[in-house]
Amino acid sequence: MFFKKNKKRIFLDYASLTPIDENVLAKMKQVQKKTFANPSALYGEALIARDIIKESREKIAKILHSQKEEIFFTSGGTESNNLALLGIYEFCTRFHLVSGKPHIITTTIEHPAILEVCKEIEERGGEVTYLSVSEDGLVSLTDVRNALKENTILVTVSYANNEIGTVQPIHDIGRVIKDFRQKNSTKFPYFHTDACQAGLYLPLDVLKLGVDMMTLDGIKMYGPRNVGLLYVKSGVEISPVIFGGGQEKGKRSGTENTAGIAGLATAFEIAEKMREKEVERVGAIRDYGIKHLLKSFSDSTINGSIEHRLPNNINICFPDLDAEFAVVFLDVWGVSASYSSSCRTLKEDSSSYVIKSIGKEKCGESSLRFTLGRESKKSDIDTLIKILKRVVK
Repeated sequence: MFFKKNKKRIFLDYASLTPIDENVLAKMKQVQKKTFANPSALYGEALIARDIIKESREKIAKILHSQKEEIFFTSGGTESNNLALLGIYEFCTRFHLVSGKPHIITTTIEHPAILEVCKEIEERGGEVTYLSVSEDGLVSLTDVRNALKENTILVTVSYANNEIGTVQPIHDIGRVIKDFRQKNSTKFPYFHTDACQAGLYLPLDVLKLGVDMMTLDGIKMYGPRNVGLLYVKSGVEISPVIFGGGQEKGKRSGTENTAGIAGLATAFEIAEKMREKEVERVGAIRDYGIKHLLKSFSDSTINGSIEHRLPNNINICFPDLDAEFAVVFLDVWGVSASYSSSCRTLKEDSSSYVIKSIGKEKCGESSLRFTLGRESKKSDIDTLIKILKRVVK
């Protein structure tokens, strides 16, 4: 029977999903009681809902150092990525803004919510360049610079990788793109980053990052499910990918989730207040975990950069281990962990293309991801190692 071996569960998959913060949930309940009305209507209850959305947009914009008009609410990270990539591609195609095929640059280790959209763009006639990364999981600035062309409309690079936790040099990439635009007297390419994994731990100042678009998701920030956002810098034009009533300034139709949006704003405020201390606390547990896992399993290796890494990410290769079996075994013993990306576990080939992309082909099916959160403790690592010894044996 599942969970019989260890009654007290240890959750180590916070990169996949975070629980809803109690204060976020309380805010959502408060809003739901206050008004359930459609914000697009004209009566009193609707105006209350509209004001709540406006206030939430302003709170988030303040944290991102953006204008409130630059925040567009969506159903989550996947939709935001679709809106960013397809939106810019369709707009450029419709108005023939570049000569030849619209060209997009990305990396081989992006989330499926980026890579699958890129495949769709190729099907529609677009051109995509997939940049390889180093063994540390980092993209080269030189490669980005060399890939830029006259018809490049967008560069999209994730702020932090969802599997190996690698943090990309977003600011530096932004400088490369800005220099290209200035040299060629063009507004293209725009720069988009999927920052879903970065929301809790990394700075989100869009001005300092130098991005034109940024994706964030409530489910990665102890926020509500099915609520996210896309930051779109003023002056950047994108076409909608969902059509209907014209909400969100025509960029994202559909009745707004008032309570969810209010909950998202609350999650942002809490994350911002906790960021510094939580980075230090969780980072210490991560370092403890990496040190003792590598010590306990002498033939194991860390996947991705140690230096440029999210403070909550531990991704370890255990040679010849069946990672899928290991995750099930760990679950029986009370530990929730993952291998590859949780978004790929239902695929026929669920081995990690990210780990294969950093040159560790044999580790693609034998690596485990442990991601920490607000409830994680050092003792969780000690328990994990005891159970892992049974698994590896």
